[in-house]
Amino acid sequence: MKSITAIVIYQAQYSTILFMNTPEIDTKDRSLGALIYLFPLVYSLPFGILLLSQFPWLYQFFAPLVAIYGITNSLPFASLLIFFGLWFAVVRNENVSNFLRFNAMQAILLNILQILFSLIMGVLIPAFGGQSLISETLTNTIFMGSVVACFFCIFRSIQGQYAELPLLSDAASSQIR
Repeated sequence: MKSITAIVIYQAQYSTILFMNTPEIDTKDRSLGALIYLFPLVYSLPFGILLLSQFPWLYQFFAPLVAIYGITNSLPFASLLIFFGLWFAVVRNENVSNFLRFNAMQAILLNILQILFSLIMGVLIPAFGGQSLISETLTNTIFMGSVVACFFCIFRSIQGQYAELPLLSDAASSQIR
């Protein structure tokens, strides 16, 4: 019985120490941190065209994002302006909280990764054919991976926690210091 009590006391002290060392993230930063991930989420839609056309109920879920994508594509250089806006107004601004700076940098890195995937797919799709099983599988995988990563980051931001994505979070952390 003493060992169980000691474990509970240790866990309570450990969680108190962790809580005291982690600054509380306010609701505004949580909301903005989650909202930032709409940038890579919207730009993952071109990879999901085939999947969304095959599953109409899934298209209904992404319909608001499709509308945002249509608006940003109708404006010249909108994605570039969003990129530089996030970069200079959030990531490089020392007055913005580290939580927002980290999330903005990670969203930018996710978008850069999507750009690299689109360049690779621009080479692979003509080689395999637009309707081949390989190209459809790759584009669907990129779309689903992007969506899962963005929703994970949105969920963690709403919780007020840093979203740890392999390689990207380390790169984002090194850029905001």
